[in-house]
Amino acid sequence: MIQISTKDFPKLSYNKTGNGPVLVLLHGFPANADLWREIAPALSKHFTLICPDLPGSGESTFSGGDLSMELMAQSVSDILEHEGIDKVLIAGHSMGGYAALAFADMFPRKLSGLSLVHSTAYADSDEKKDGRRKSIDIIRNGGKEVFIKQMVPNLFAKGFKEIYPDVIEAQVKDGMKADINNIIAMQNAMKNRADRIGLFKNATFPVQWIIGKQDNLLPFDKALQQTYLANINFVSVYENTGHMCMLENAGALRKDIADFAYFCNNS
Repeated sequence: MIQISTKDFPKLSYNKTGNGPVLVLLHGFPANADLWREIAPALSKHFTLICPDLPGSGESTFSGGDLSMELMAQSVSDILEHEGIDKVLIAGHSMGGYAALAFADMFPRKLSGLSLVHSTAYADSDEKKDGRRKSIDIIRNGGKEVFIKQMVPNLFAKGFKEIYPDVIEAQVKDGMKADINNIIAMQNAMKNRADRIGLFKNATFPVQWIIGKQDNLLPFDKALQQTYLANINFVSVYENTGHMCMLENAGALRKDIADFAYFCNNS
């Protein structure tokens, strides 16, 4: 991995592969850049692919204080500045989608397209915020392992879990690597994030929505409510897929992101 250091981030780590138009993939929680392992090799044949570890994940760190989606977006901008890149398409999964939305809000001119993979522009509901507070209490009181082992399997569709238990176990092990303080910081960042539904009204970039029919975290009907908001919307609904299509339905995601990227770079 490439590592750089900036004012806000003592260490920013990212993979850069391939050639062509720039495509940035932002992972969700609790994961790191390796989450894209099933789709990155194929996409890097056609695009310059940048896969960061978001601050607090993998090998990337932040300077302290509160973590926010805006800070995550700034980390992406810092990487792009280091690479001399001024225009990108960003695909963000779940928490990575929240960071991508913050990037779209802060740096709209740098964006050629936005792909939201099992993600939402809505802020957390009061019920969801309360759930995050309870999770933070569990983690803070020594329950990190319990939290990860309960959360990660719930990200996958029931049928996938039954057929590929090894994939779920690998993701649990990956999640367990995260530092407790960073897990709490990311939970707080998600809990406190802004509602960004309004940014689509004046958005000049196309938006892609990737939806899992069996997503336990983002209900199907609520996910569909967003899909008309931008001026140009690409919508893909995956049957028998939960919250982790990059592992559950990698072939479809590879094709859909590639098709969307071609549109964004040639329209």
